[in-house]
Amino acid sequence: MNELLRLLTLNARESVENLAKMLDRTPEDVRAEIADLEARGVIRGYQAVINDDAISEDRVMAIIEVKVTPEREGGFNHLAHRISRFPEVVAAHLVSGQADLLLFVEGRTLKDVASFVSEKLAPLPGVTATATSFLLKTYKSRGVMMENPDEYERIQVSP
Repeated sequence: MNELLRLLTLNARESVENLAKMLDRTPEDVRAEIADLEARGVIRGYQAVINDDAISEDRVMAIIEVKVTPEREGGFNHLAHRISRFPEVVAAHLVSGQADLLLFVEGRTLKDVASFVSEKLAPLPGVTATATSFLLKTYKSRGVMMENPDEYERIQVSP
């Protein structure tokens, strides 16, 4: 990965001046590269990594494996794009293995997610099967640990 992209992935709020120092470049060069990466669609957005356990808002996240019948022209793309447009879908991936698509879906309650699957996802032409797993706790997300390092228990090793 491009070193600038790696640094932005670790902390997208890092100042251009600090990025320039870390990369041994000028701030103008870094600004220009960021603008180019944004213009080419390499950088698609900037987001905060949220520890859901630390906020009072109730949300349910589910991982849904979806089996689909590929279309004659376009394969999985048309259906994957259609599914991705649902506001409940926060991420959608084409994967190898038993499922074809892997979705990350968010709702206020388990019932909201179940309704999404039964009323919106499963009835779509081309969707042949779904398997839903609910996230219970997040330990690490997008490279960021959700617990403080001093909260880790050290494993006791005896000789």
